[in-house]
Amino acid sequence: MMHNLKNSLIAAVMAGVIIAPVYGLQILRRGQETYLQPDWKMIIGGMLLVFLVQMLRPLIKRRKPGGKPLFTLPTFSDKARHKAIIVLVLFAVVWPFFTGRAQVDIATLVLIYVMLGLGLNIVVGFAGLLDLGFVGFYATGAYTYALLYHWAGWGFWEALPFAGMVSAMFGFILGFPVLRLRGDYLAIVTLGFGEIIRLMLINLYSFTGGPDGISGIPKPSFFGYQMVRRSMDGSPTFHELMGWSFNSQDVVTYLYLMALVLVLFTLYFTSRLIRMPIGRAWEALREDEIACRSLGLNPRNIKLSAFTMGAMFAGFGGAFFAARQGLVNPESFTFIESALILAIVVLGGMGSQLGVILAAVLLTVVPEIAREFAEYRMLIFGLVMVVMMVWRPQGLLPVKRPQVELES
Repeated sequence: MMHNLKNSLIAAVMAGVIIAPVYGLQILRRGQETYLQPDWKMIIGGMLLVFLVQMLRPLIKRRKPGGKPLFTLPTFSDKARHKAIIVLVLFAVVWPFFTGRAQVDIATLVLIYVMLGLGLNIVVGFAGLLDLGFVGFYATGAYTYALLYHWAGWGFWEALPFAGMVSAMFGFILGFPVLRLRGDYLAIVTLGFGEIIRLMLINLYSFTGGPDGISGIPKPSFFGYQMVRRSMDGSPTFHELMGWSFNSQDVVTYLYLMALVLVLFTLYFTSRLIRMPIGRAWEALREDEIACRSLGLNPRNIKLSAFTMGAMFAGFGGAFFAARQGLVNPESFTFIESALILAIVVLGGMGSQLGVILAAVLLTVVPEIAREFAEYRMLIFGLVMVVMMVWRPQGLLPVKRPQVELES
């Protein structure tokens, strides 16, 4: 008990040292004088929270006589996961017709992050390769559609496969420098790749628009019929075809349903991949690269395939993001986006597709609900990740892996 109390006090003091300069000091001006005023509520509140978490940590980890923890979340079998996914899909299809525009717009953003999380899950969750520059592939897909429209006049459906192909090519190119890297070294190289892409988009002003980006990107059409009030070329629009009066809610709902179709395609494709020999090879590489090589598998080809597949889905997500926003600029693809996508994979459970979906919903919807705490969003986000790593490091919905126990 005394040892736990001592560790809790030390952790609380260290938390105070970190919180004080970042969130606990306010810069105030009175006349020509500038001075710092400490926010003791924030500092003491953060220290108290860390102290309580450290004190409760032994209770969370305490085990029953049988060896099971006192507090656990249930793990689900493959059959239960499939049923849950079917229920979620049916709910997701009918939900936008019974809610408002703002809620549907937030849900569309959630689906984009689900798509990105499923793509990164191939690299990190299945193949075990830590990628901190995944946002670079996201940006590549977005700018591919934007540039094809700006310079060649291509529509969304024409540019979508090319966005996936270009991002996959960049993933393939990135795979070569990291073939012999693992762990922290791999993370540093991928982080540098993401920053290189962003800086290139800023510096190639005559081609990409530089910091201003590219605007006026059109929304996807419905089999050639534009989802707008009045088309620029005089062709009939979708609501004129249907005989409806134009409603902007229809456009938002259409974008949501299209994002849902892309997510379902990504989910089905990745589910099939993990059951194929390439998926088993990713798992073998994740568990032990040396053992993987001893089985006659080529780690080079396995890494390249993981980066290529993951980047392709990021490209699809980026193209849809550009179509939804109508504008792309380099500030939309910073390292924070990579960190958020990686947090979705880790929080949901590496290798767990249902966990990725749940984590994407939590990390996207909760900040929108608690807007009054927007100033402390990253602090709360960090605390949640710390608590998760202490309490449930395998994630919210960890994937159930086949195992065999031998009797001693």
